[in-house]
Amino acid sequence: MELITRLISAEPRVSALVFGLFAALGFPPLGLWPIALVGIAGLVWLIWQAPTWRKAFGLGWLFGFSHFTLTNNWIATAFTFQSDLAPVIGWYAVPLLGAILAFFPALAAGLAYRFMGASKSLASLSFLFAATWVLAEWLRSWVFTGYGWGPLSLALLGPHDRAGLANLLPFFGTYALSGLVVLIGCALLGLVLARRWIVMALGVIAVTGGMFWPAPQLRESELAVTLVQPDIRQEVLDDPSNFEDQFIKLARQTRRSPSELGADFRKRLVVWPESGLPDYLRPGYPQRYYTQMTAGGDPDFARFRVGQVIGEGSMLLTGAIDLEIGTRDGRPAAIGAYNAITPIGADGSLGERYAKSHLVPFGEYLPFRWALEPLGLSRFVAGTLDFIPGPGAQTRDLGEYGKAGMQICYEIVFSGEVVDPANRPDYIYNPSNDGWFGSWGPPQHLGQARMRAIEEGLPVLRSTTTGISAVIDAGGVVRAKVPMRQEGRIDMLIPAAREPTLFAHLGPWLSLIWGAFFVAISLVVRLRPSR
Repeated sequence: MELITRLISAEPRVSALVFGLFAALGFPPLGLWPIALVGIAGLVWLIWQAPTWRKAFGLGWLFGFSHFTLTNNWIATAFTFQSDLAPVIGWYAVPLLGAILAFFPALAAGLAYRFMGASKSLASLSFLFAATWVLAEWLRSWVFTGYGWGPLSLALLGPHDRAGLANLLPFFGTYALSGLVVLIGCALLGLVLARRWIVMALGVIAVTGGMFWPAPQLRESELAVTLVQPDIRQEVLDDPSNFEDQFIKLARQTRRSPSELGADFRKRLVVWPESGLPDYLRPGYPQRYYTQMTAGGDPDFARFRVGQVIGEGSMLLTGAIDLEIGTRDGRPAAIGAYNAITPIGADGSLGERYAKSHLVPFGEYLPFRWALEPLGLSRFVAGTLDFIPGPGAQTRDLGEYGKAGMQICYEIVFSGEVVDPANRPDYIYNPSNDGWFGSWGPPQHLGQARMRAIEEGLPVLRSTTTGISAVIDAGGVVRAKVPMRQEGRIDMLIPAAREPTLFAHLGPWLSLIWGAFFVAISLVVRLRPSR
C-alpha cells in the first residue's frame, strides 16, 4: 500500500508508465492479475486528477506505451531468426509498436475525461472509462488490418485448469470484459478512497473466488484426435537439410498400431502444426519447385507417404504452403503463396484448403515493399514471396471427422472473427508456429485461444511446432498439453461443443452493447442529484 501511495503522489507521467507495466504483469506467463487491477486503478486515479483532457490523453498514452512494450516484448525474438535483419532492431521495433498501440488507451482516457463533466464524479468517470476502453479495444482489433493481441480481459483468465472470471466471456465478449476489468479497478480505488475496508475485503474475496472457481467435468465427443508437437525449433525450421528430419519427427509421433490406441481410435483426426510440413502437396506447379522442396521431388509421393503415416481410418489436418502460379519473365512461376491448412486422407487425397486471412505484417508480407526493400528491410519469415490473404473464417465439413473451424496462428486472437456463424463447426483447429515468439508469446497465445473457446463454446485443437500445444475444452480449460520445447503427442477424445453462446449469436456487437450500457449508467450517475 505504501508503494501505491508513493506512486500516486509521484510525478504523474512516471506513475502512468509504472501502472502500465503493472497491467501487463496480469497477462501470461506471470498472471499477476491483482497487480493488473492495481495498475488500472492507478491509471483511473491519474485521469481523475488530470487538469485537462489533453493531460488525460497523454497519461493514457504513457500507460499504453509501457503496457504494450512489456506485453509484446516477445516480438524482439523474431529478429534473431532473420539473417537479413540485425537482432538489435527488435529492441527498437517493440517500443515503436508500443508507441503506436498506446494511441488506443490514450483515446479511451481522453474521451472519458472529456465527457466526464464539470462535477468530475469518480463513479461517472469509471463507467465512461469502461465504455471508452471497450470502444478503443474494438477499434484496435480492425484499424489498419487490426492488432487484437493482448486485450485487458486476458488478465481475468484463470490458470490452465480453470477459466477464472473469463467464464463471463459468453455474456460480455472480450472487449466488454476488458471494460469490466476497468470497473473492478475503479471499484477498488473508490473503496480505498472511502476507506471502506470491510466492503473492499469482501470485494477482493469475491473476485478471488471467481478467479479460482473450479472447472466443470469434461464432456467428450465421440471423435478421437491425435495432436502432434514435433519440437521443430525456429533455428532449423527453414533449413532444407533438416526437412527430412522434421518429417521423421512428425511420423514418429503420429504412427501407432490399433492395439496401442484402443477401440476409440479406429477413426481418428490427426492434427499437425503450422510450418511443420515443408512439402508442396498440390499438383500443377513447375517441377523446379517440387525439386527444391518436396520429398522425392514428387507431390504424389509426398501425399502417399503422409497417408501411410496416418494410417487407415485417419484424416490429417496440417499446415502447409500452397503456391499461386502466374507468369514471370515469360515462363510459369510462383507469384504469391498461401499459408494454408490442408486436409489429407489415408489414401493421400487432398481436401479443400483453408487459406489464412489475417496475415502478419513483416511476417508474411512486407508492406510497402517497393519502398522498404531498397532500404534493406525484409520479412521475419524466410522467402521473398508475399502471402495472399484468404477470405476469412470458414468451416470445412470432413464427414465422419466432424466439421472443422480453421484458424491459423494469430488469427485466433481476433474476437468474433474465428467462426463462420452461418456454418458453426464442431471444433476449431488452430495450427501455429510459436518458435519465434520468445518465452512470453506462447503462453499469451494459448491464453487467447482459450478465450475464443469460451466465447464461442467450442473446443480448440492447438498444434504448434515447439509449444505450447493443447486440447482446450469449450469452457477454456486446458485438458491436455505438450509444454514448450518438448516433442510429444496427445491422444484423447475431442471435448464436446456447447450450445451456441450469446456471444456466438451477436459477436462483437455484444461488447459494443455493453459499452453503450456503461455510457448510460455514467449519465445516470452524472445527472443524479447530489445529497
